[in-house]
Amino acid sequence: MELIDFILHVDVYLGRIIASYGELTYAILFSVIFAETGLVLTPFLPGDSLLFSAGMFAALDALDIWTLFFLLWAASFLGDNVNYWVGYYFGQKIVDNHRIPINQSHIDKTQDFFREHGKKTIILARFMPIVRTFAPFVAGIGRMEYGKFVPFSFLGGLAWVSIFVLGGYFFGNIPLVRDNFPTVIMIIIAISVLPALVRIIGSKLKTKR
Repeated sequence: MELIDFILHVDVYLGRIIASYGELTYAILFSVIFAETGLVLTPFLPGDSLLFSAGMFAALDALDIWTLFFLLWAASFLGDNVNYWVGYYFGQKIVDNHRIPINQSHIDKTQDFFREHGKKTIILARFMPIVRTFAPFVAGIGRMEYGKFVPFSFLGGLAWVSIFVLGGYFFGNIPLVRDNFPTVIMIIIAISVLPALVRIIGSKLKTKR
């Protein structure tokens, strides 16, 4: 419940962090985005909502928009690549180790997504909670050629950070958005998981047929 409250009211928590830590907020934001994309054990961390909220505060001059933009893009790109190499060298051992709390269904769903969309998964997964954490990890397990992984990771991270940080920067402080922030975040999450739901429903319908 605390995690859900944090995600839905991340603007309130981020405001407190900025007030308490000042410039160190950049390091905190970098760490969260890096962990959400780079550590397969932390898919629950807020990504979309945090980026959007950070853009909101940049519009209020509490954060520098360009420092924020490039720092968070670097965090997402670096996290993606660390996750790839962890999957490449240790992935199957991690998955097979029952003492490590990884949900096998998340791995299976990501592998299914790879089979359906191929390399584009690295970009598409950026906009899907949970899947974006496991996509580079599964790419590493599957020995996806690194030279082909990098450009998709580059473009995916750039698109993700651009849409949410700049979305928050330009639209986050509109009264309708600001005053209904939890609802806006729920809509963003719903839109993010919609492609996965459509695919799951479609697969079940095919199976029944």
